[in-house]
Amino acid sequence: MDHHRYNYCPNCATPLRMLSQMEDSGPKMRLRCPACAWTHWNNPTPVLAAIIEMADREGHVLLARNAAWTGRMFALITGFMEAGETAEDGIAREVFEETSLRIESPRLVGVYDFQRMNQLIVAYHVLARGEIVLSPELAEYKLFRAEDLKCWRAGTGYALADWLTARGVTPQWIELPTQTQST
Repeated sequence: MDHHRYNYCPNCATPLRMLSQMEDSGPKMRLRCPACAWTHWNNPTPVLAAIIEMADREGHVLLARNAAWTGRMFALITGFMEAGETAEDGIAREVFEETSLRIESPRLVGVYDFQRMNQLIVAYHVLARGEIVLSPELAEYKLFRAEDLKCWRAGTGYALADWLTARGVTPQWIELPTQTQST
């Protein structure tokens, strides 16, 4: 749980404490203000993920390596959903911002739990065409045939496995390096 982000109440500046309070499901410990009862709910953050199938490159799938990652892990394009946008608009924006690709036909693959980062991942399969130009957030990309993709046992790796299974491809699994913060 991400309790360290708040030390003081944003309403009255009183130091926050872990306090139990009765909620619909019973008593619950949360970071709360003892003065004004403000509560840090610590709800998961929605993250969008794209399985990008390159329509003009024999259906190869684009995976990218985040510039902040050590090692050679390639993963799906992901990004935070913004207020006021639909998930479909958000995935189009994220793919464009990070790859310069325009997408078509976004199809929901599924919604995935990623508790380690307190995120809820909404994964889409999208078709894309055009020249790939990476944002500074990404160090490099690779294109893979669906049958050559390797899935990882975390967030978006499960989405990739579900997408492959729906296409009749048996997922192959790899172990994630422990230092990678991959979604």
